[in-house]
Amino acid sequence: MRGHAANRLVVCLAVVAMAALGSIAAAQEKKVSKPRGGAPGQWRVIGQLEAGFKADHDEIFVKGPFDDFRRVKFAVTGADLNIDHMVVTYDNGAPDEIEVRQRIREGGESRQIDLRGAGQRSIRKIAFWYDTKGVIKGRAKVTIFGMK
Repeated sequence: MRGHAANRLVVCLAVVAMAALGSIAAAQEKKVSKPRGGAPGQWRVIGQLEAGFKADHDEIFVKGPFDDFRRVKFAVTGADLNIDHMVVTYDNGAPDEIEVRQRIREGGESRQIDLRGAGQRSIRKIAFWYDTKGVIKGRAKVTIFGMK
């Protein structure tokens, strides 16, 4: 019976170790951005992502203290991109789902998108869903801008 208990212990430890390694890998893949401060009314880079053919959505985590914005927009380089919608999650956990439904040509920008709370709430995360169907040319680099 001792051998059986030892084997079970080894298996349990292996499972715990694999779970811990998975958590570390997921944390390393997490895209985190720390926007810089600036004057109200000026666009500032919140962060950048690359949209490829394999994924259909991406997210970026925003760390303060300069994480409260009135509006956002996207600039796209490298390839055209169809952005369907985005979800802005604020620090209090409240999600703000926004329909974008816009094809942004390579070198172009989305429209300006007003956020709820008008700069009074800090952004924790921005997730956006996109479609690369019909996009022949490589990966699209998406730069997310915010304005106070």
